[in-house]
Amino acid sequence: MASSAATLPSKMKAWTYLEYGKSSDVLKLQFDVVVPQPRDDQVLLQVVAAGINPIDFKRMLGMFKNTDSPLPIIPGYDVAGVVVKVGSQVKKFKEGDQVYGDINEKAMDHPTQFGTIAQYTVVAEKLLALKPKNLSFVEAASLPLVIETAYEGLERCHFSAGKSILVLGGAGGVGTMIIQLAKQVYGASKIAATASTGKLDLLKSLGADLPIDYTNQNFEDLPEKFDVVYDAVGQCERAVKAVREGGDVVTIFGAVVPPATTFILTSNGAILEKLEPFLESGKVKPMIDPNGIFPFSETPQAFAYLETGRVTGKVVISIIP
Repeated sequence: MASSAATLPSKMKAWTYLEYGKSSDVLKLQFDVVVPQPRDDQVLLQVVAAGINPIDFKRMLGMFKNTDSPLPIIPGYDVAGVVVKVGSQVKKFKEGDQVYGDINEKAMDHPTQFGTIAQYTVVAEKLLALKPKNLSFVEAASLPLVIETAYEGLERCHFSAGKSILVLGGAGGVGTMIIQLAKQVYGASKIAATASTGKLDLLKSLGADLPIDYTNQNFEDLPEKFDVVYDAVGQCERAVKAVREGGDVVTIFGAVVPPATTFILTSNGAILEKLEPFLESGKVKPMIDPNGIFPFSETPQAFAYLETGRVTGKVVISIIP
């Protein structure tokens, strides 16, 4: 699958946008994009699969253009691929290694022009980890941003064994990971999670003890309050009503209401390495939408599907079939 460094092409195919706007208007397939060269601390990857996330289309709309890299931009944060060239200071990886990661260390602070929806991309060594052997490239590409976000939020809440948690948006990309990590990695005493009616069985299968149908039940009206509330959907005002006195609320979207806190992910391959035993044992599983795998040629359709807001788990683009 991988080209060796000696036979690397100088040009590649990549989906790019030259201006901000809706993905259906601005995303174009280019056939002659220059293959980027790795700096000393980077590797060049042949991309096999790329996960996409809401931040990709928000970035495309120009929601954080003041801190973005210059246009044109190749979108995509999540990657799984094969190392084809290494920078002079790279120690952990060699040509031929199968790796994955979120290629932007700071999600909204000058994310790279060269994203992952392309045949090749460059990534800093510290943002990558070896792909778990039991996962396909598509499965691996679904994980980095959401599993690292889930983990960082739980760490910020000082989550630990024996604590209870309420997850808002339990069937989404981040939510499906929060439930699994809370149960399998941290040893939660009780996990409640919200989703729409058709997704309650999924929540149970992931490890939720109390699935809550948000279409007919207000989670903040439950008599029970939780040690931690993790808001993955932007309902902070309601979230703070569901936490017990002295508990923690963390949100990743929208306005923040005290005592809640918010954060923006700092990508780090060390988190993926730490979680590898749980992924390789199958205790924590990738969660890809049943209709969520798209070929490279159908990248605009993948974005259109993601933008519906009804995705279960993740959407992934398969660059190499």
